[in-house]
Amino acid sequence: MNWKKWWPTSLMARTLWFTLLAVFLAQMIATLIWYGQSKRRDLEGLDSAAASMATMFASTVNFFESLPLQYRHIVLDQIRNMGGTRFFVSFNEEEIRIDPIPVSRMKNTAVQAIETVLHDKLPRLDVIRVEFSRPETLHVLSNDILLSDLPRSWAHYTLSLEPLNPPILVVQLELAEGEWLYIAALLPPPYTSLEDEIITGQQVMFLLFITALLLLFTYTMIRRQTKPLRQLADAANALSMDIYQPQLKEEGASELVTATRAFNRMQQRLRRYIDDREHLFSSISHDLKTPITRLRLRAELLEDDSKIDKFNKDLDELEMMVKGALQTVRDTDLHENLVQVDLSEMLRSISESHNREQIRVHLPEVEIAPVAGKPLALKRCLSNLIENGVKYGQTVWLDVDDSSDAVVIRIWDQGPGIPDEKMDSVFEPYVRLAKDDEGHGLGLGIARNILHAHGGEITIRNLKQGGLEVTLTLPRLMD
Repeated sequence: MNWKKWWPTSLMARTLWFTLLAVFLAQMIATLIWYGQSKRRDLEGLDSAAASMATMFASTVNFFESLPLQYRHIVLDQIRNMGGTRFFVSFNEEEIRIDPIPVSRMKNTAVQAIETVLHDKLPRLDVIRVEFSRPETLHVLSNDILLSDLPRSWAHYTLSLEPLNPPILVVQLELAEGEWLYIAALLPPPYTSLEDEIITGQQVMFLLFITALLLLFTYTMIRRQTKPLRQLADAANALSMDIYQPQLKEEGASELVTATRAFNRMQQRLRRYIDDREHLFSSISHDLKTPITRLRLRAELLEDDSKIDKFNKDLDELEMMVKGALQTVRDTDLHENLVQVDLSEMLRSISESHNREQIRVHLPEVEIAPVAGKPLALKRCLSNLIENGVKYGQTVWLDVDDSSDAVVIRIWDQGPGIPDEKMDSVFEPYVRLAKDDEGHGLGLGIARNILHAHGGEITIRNLKQGGLEVTLTLPRLMD
């Protein structure tokens, strides 16, 4: 299982998850501390209550033992006819079988406390049985009679606490051979149920409510604090594609205000630097045309034709470099607004301009979802690459892999390809492999610059069957 895809990536989600984890751990630690202290107090209270009940059991035993044998049952009948007492008492000829409840710390504490007191108060008795049983499985009077079989007046008010029906404490003492005293009773509140829960349902609901309330406040606070940070991230992303972005509003925490102010200053300096560089470069390129023209006129005044040809050749190369520089500035000028570009329609338009006799551009049949970009720049990029394929290979094929993250366009032809040792140098300005005079060796460099400005990349490789493959990756960073 790839757990990383479930791991939160945003600051908001991570903060909420860590807050939830911190609250959970804090509540767990507090609950364990509270449980330990509360349980110690409960056990001490239960031990005291059980010892007090055992003392009353011992008094009951002493009372009945003081009566003559023939009067004991008469007294019991009178007590039952009166509605019973706090305890249910009976004399049996055998030990009654008890179905015990599961062992717990609370049960063991109560049983141990009662046995200790009874053995201390009644040292003459050798056999003392102490156990807890559920009301529905409690046997009384004999092993064949259940508590539910008795008349309600005999034990209902003594051993019933509907609808809770807590466990019943049963003490059996062997007074003599074939004579057992049976005492059943309920523990006093709050130990009636012998519950050993770490946390109750009401406490769980309270903790969930507190946690939800804390997460709501945390979400509101973090969302308000991260809004300027999200705007700063979006502006930095947009800056990579368009330097001419409006300045950010300085808001939020002091650290965010400082970061926003620094970002605005950086953007302003970059804008000034690019504007000054383009203005200077354009001015130099434009001003060079005048001395070039002047040198041509002076070269015509030379009497040696060979020198004239050499001068003109050098001037042609210089003029070509100046024109190429101007073209580079013009073709990589990205002063456009970002819009949703329909690449499918753009590719169809470019292919139609090249399709003619013996030259074909084969497009894929898939439709490309619109991508955020600068249409004129992207069209220059794709036109340069397809034009190169048509020029050197005549037939060009395109394939598109469109995903939610990026658009990958593969362009390949049947041309001669590029020597491996020149794979990197072809992107440099004025590097041309063809021997003709068409072009200035700027197409691939311009295409790469445009893709880089869009956050993309371009790679080239020679195909085994011949031809060149160009792969363009255009991310959907701004969708």
